[in-house]
Amino acid sequence: MKFSSHAMRIRCLAFTLMAAMLHMPCMAQSQVKSIPEFDVSRYMGTWYEIAKLPNWFQRKCVQGTQARYKVLGPTQIEVNNKCTTASGEETQAIGLARPNGSGRPAQLEVRFAPEWTAWLPMVWGAYWVLDLDADYQLAAVGDPSKSYLWILSRTPIVSTERYDAVLQRLNVMGFDITKLEKTRQN
Repeated sequence: MKFSSHAMRIRCLAFTLMAAMLHMPCMAQSQVKSIPEFDVSRYMGTWYEIAKLPNWFQRKCVQGTQARYKVLGPTQIEVNNKCTTASGEETQAIGLARPNGSGRPAQLEVRFAPEWTAWLPMVWGAYWVLDLDADYQLAAVGDPSKSYLWILSRTPIVSTERYDAVLQRLNVMGFDITKLEKTRQN
């Protein structure tokens, strides 16, 4: 049986569309979503980094990474990140977080650039709370592009069971959890 090149193109297009439709449920499962409810006041305080996806701005951090959050006003949160370098030096970065305008309380954006740059959209990065236990003791924070991910805890150590459960939920969102690096705490 012979097909014209036009018929072959139509057949290839039909198979491509069918294949795409078959994969749609998988793609929907891997969509990054922030948690639906978020109490900013309960989130404030100190969090210890348990693990992270490697990133350029933390390349010198080797241990003791922490984040401290403090409400500055109705739409402003101070973000104070610190860590210890290989030479034993403690480094610190102070930034500002705010709602991202989506109307979803757990979708924030953060800026560590100077105040005078705040009007530039590119200095703000997505900061979405993706997973949070009911007691506000264990959280996962990332961005919708899946480029950034942190697992944070109120304590420097988390049980294997709780850590693995968070990993499973992040895996469903499509994060490559095999690339996570555990953080040494002091």
